[in-house]
Amino acid sequence: MNEVRWLDAEEQQAWRAYLDGTRLLIQALDRQLDADAGVSMLDYEVLVVLSEAPGRRLRMRDIADAVLSTRSGATRAVTRLERLGWVRRTECADDRRGTEAELTEAGAAKLAATAPGHVAAVRAHMFDLLSPADVAHLRSISAKVRDHLQRPAS
Repeated sequence: MNEVRWLDAEEQQAWRAYLDGTRLLIQALDRQLDADAGVSMLDYEVLVVLSEAPGRRLRMRDIADAVLSTRSGATRAVTRLERLGWVRRTECADDRRGTEAELTEAGAAKLAATAPGHVAAVRAHMFDLLSPADVAHLRSISAKVRDHLQRPAS
């Protein structure tokens, strides 16, 4: 049986600060988006992903993967955005069984109107607190964790 490698005091403090900081940041950004634009963080992420996609359209499963959501969560977000007229669903041209979501002009306008306030909140709650060296470390650490977790299981 493998022995548990417990976190030492320094690791435990780092872990808890990371968890608390991440949760509080997401809550603050979600509150800002809701108050200023009436959208959730997930809704905003879907709009961003579609705005950056070729032809402003993606398959539903690719949206879920891009926003790190379940397929059902991404589907619910697209349904909300579709009701608002910001996204429309279309058949996949190369696979008629598949469905794509496409950003509408109204969705692009909503994103353009929402982005400045969101970026200001990200800056105020995160980047304005960090030095350029901190940002470089954050990028490096976050990329290591992300890349490790995105590797296929062996």
